[in-house]
Parts: sequence; C-alpha cells; structure tokens
Amino acid sequence: MMHLTPTDTPAMTWERLLSRRRYPAQPQLHVVTDAPPVRGAFIADYDRVVFSSAFRRLQRKTQVMPQPETDFVHTRLTHSLETASVGRSLGRLGGRLLLEETEGLVQTLPHLDSDFGDIVAAACLAHDIGNPPFGHSGEDAISTYFRSAAAEPFVRVLDAAQRADLQRFEGNAAGFRVLTHTYAAHSSGSAGLGLTYATLGAFTKYPRPSVFDETGGTHGTSEKKHGYFQTEAARFQEVAQELGLLAKPPGAAAGFYHRHPLAFLVEAADDICYRIIDFEDGLKLGLIPCEAGLGLMRDILGDAPDRRGSVEWRDWREELGYLRARLINRLVQQTARLFADRAAAFLHGRADEPLVQHLDCWEQLQHMNALTVEHLYQSRPVLEIEAAGFEVMAGLLDAFLHATFDPYGSTQSRKLQQLLPTQFRAVGPQEGLSAYEQIILLTDYLGGLTDQNASNLFRTIRGVSLPKVF
Repeated sequence: MMHLTPTDTPAMTWERLLSRRRYPAQPQLHVVTDAPPVRGAFIADYDRVVFSSAFRRLQRKTQVMPQPETDFVHTRLTHSLETASVGRSLGRLGGRLLLEETEGLVQTLPHLDSDFGDIVAAACLAHDIGNPPFGHSGEDAISTYFRSAAAEPFVRVLDAAQRADLQRFEGNAAGFRVLTHTYAAHSSGSAGLGLTYATLGAFTKYPRPSVFDETGGTHGTSEKKHGYFQTEAARFQEVAQELGLLAKPPGAAAGFYHRHPLAFLVEAADDICYRIIDFEDGLKLGLIPCEAGLGLMRDILGDAPDRRGSVEWRDWREELGYLRARLINRLVQQTARLFADRAAAFLHGRADEPLVQHLDCWEQLQHMNALTVEHLYQSRPVLEIEAAGFEVMAGLLDAFLHATFDPYGSTQSRKLQQLLPTQFRAVGPQEGLSAYEQIILLTDYLGGLTDQNASNLFRTIRGVSLPKVF
C-alpha cells in the first residue's frame, strides 16, 4: 500500500485533474432536470467527438497508406477508434491499480478507474482530429511552405510566436483548436465541442507554445512539440488553471506546463497502436516479409519456436490477428503497471518520458519499428503520397494566401475567396481579424480537408480538371 505523508502532497491532485466542468464555464444551453444522468460527463465527451464533423472526416485521411483499396489497411479514423479502445483499457487498469495500492483513494475517488478509462478513451479518440491531409507529410508541407521565400510577404508582418506557429505547424495544436474553437460566423458561442477540462488536459500531450528558448525547459517528451497556437493561448491557460497543472520551473518559456498525468496514457495508447497496427498493415500488404514479421511478434511474446496451441492456423493472416491481439494485451498490462508505479512522480512533475520506453520489450519494439520504416514508410506508395502532399498543400496555401491578401482585389482573387466557406474568411462577424488570424483560418480550412478533397481542389484551381456539375 502506498502512503502519502504531508511532505509528499502532490503538486497536482486527482480531484482537480478529473474536473467534470466543461470548457468554458457558461450558462446551460439546455433544459436542466433532476433526473440522474444516464451517462457520465467523460462518456459524453467521447460521444461529442464521435458526432463531430472533424472526426468524421478522418475516414478519408491517410494514416500511412494512401486511400487504400483494401479495407484492412487503416485510415486515421480506424486508427483513432483502435487507439481509443486501447486507451480505455489502459486507463481502467491503471486506475484500478492505483485504487488498490494508494491509501485513501477509494474513499475520495471510488470511480477513479472508470473515470480514467473514459477520459483517456475520449482524448485518444480525438488525438488526430487536427491532423491535415496526407498524413504527417501534410504538417511538414505546411511548415515548409511558411519557411519558404514564397511565404515571406505573409509572415514578415507577424511576431515571433505567430511565425513559429506556422513554420512549425503542428496537428496537435490544430486539434486543440478544433476542440475549443467556435467560428463567429457560425454562432456567438466559444466552446468548440464543449468538452470537460479533464479530457482537454489529457488530450494535450505537449502543454507548451511553439516559440521557446532552446536552452530552457527540461527537454522531456512533453516539450518535443507544441500543443496550442497563439490563438488558443488564453484558452489553454484557463484549462491549465482549472486542472491545477504544474508550471515548468524557471528557465522554461512562459506557458510551459507539466503534462496532465493521463496524457502519458494517451501517448502510450497511440504508441502501442501505431507500432503494432502499422506493422500488421505492412505484413498484410506483403511489404514486410511474412515469416520475419510473425517470428518477431512471437519472440516479443516469448513463444517457444515449437509452441503449439489448441488451434492449428491454416491462414497466416488469421494467426497474425491472434498474435496482434495477444501482443497488445501484454503491452497494455505492462504499461498500466508502469503508469501506476510512476503516478506519484507524474503528479509532482518529476517524470517526463514515454511509458513505452520502459517496457521490457522496448528494444524488440524498436526493431519492429525499424522494419516498418524500411518496408512500409519508405515504400513507393507512401513516398508518392508524401511528395504529392507537399505539392498540393503548398499550392493551395499559396493560391489562397495571395487571394486573401491581394491589395488590388483582382477578379481571380475574389473568385478564390468565394470558394472558401464563410467561417474561414474575415467577413461578417469575423471582419477585422488580424493577418495572423486570417492565416490561421486558412490553415483551418485546408487542414480540415480530406486527402481527396485537397487533391480535387488543387486540380480544379490549377485548371487541370473541372468539377462535376450536378
């Protein structure tokens, strides 16, 4: 049993970290009754993500392979659903271990395990919701464009923090914006999806801004990227204060915080899924050698070469699914144990490393990842989609930025601007936005497109193809 003495009182507390309040605090917009809720606040968070249009568009966004013709290859949508499933198991098991081993928790937070599971599942479901089309190359394409000479006329008027947001474009920050931003062109609200503070905290794996002093900070995993744009800086500050997140020590830039502890489980669920599932996709596509791949999975599981189970496998794909299920289960069990062992350190801000790096099979997982990189990530279809992504995203950004900031208001510019939905333009209730805010609106639009939408729009505005007329 773990005992907490007064001198060990955590800097962060589970009571605050599990806040059920919804961002932002505002009057109820629906009828309030005395009837007990059918579902908890964190389950409602999960449902709100599921029914959002941004989540739905993930079905046509690349995970690794571009718009696959075979339905067993994953998209961003299926990856997010599987990550949420693993995250729920991690949260519930990690929470159960804490309840069993930490004195007093069962009296103060008797449902901590189910709350952990529901929060982590909701955050995992949304973890890729801000990713642009064409996988991670879409992020690179946006960043590269804003660092290029072509973008100089648009970025030179911005301050350092605003430039960093664009030149280090980050899907995680775009995701936080999706979850918390409502367009003035749509309504006077400001809640985004109106999620709980707890889920927003667990979602934010990188609680820091884009601009920072390279010599400051602790250089932990939570500082590897950034988690919000300048447009959402005040919103994240509110989330951090509500949850009682611990600010980073002197030397770190303003706005740096230690992670919500459950963000480590969100990260772990993503790590487990993409490592195992991408590897599985590579095997099914015939890109990773079958026997080498299956042998590595058996080796991680500790299966003897002559191991015989109750089932005789006649199709290696069926055995692959069996091995994948066993492997994920093993990693979930170990990772939950690691989380429980490090929970006190997370609450104090004394640990900032990915949990999966402490798994006893970490080196074997690294070997698995190396095979995936060599045979899948560097395969011709993947390289082609990444190359196409650079051309498409850069071309769209350049065309729409010139149209938005055309001092002469040419006919071509007006036509291009009219192609943008109202919420992505500085018109009506959004009139008078700064140049930076207008650029962010444009990245909202382009980042929200599916791979196919972006490709079709690029071909259309270049005159390569004409749209179908209904």
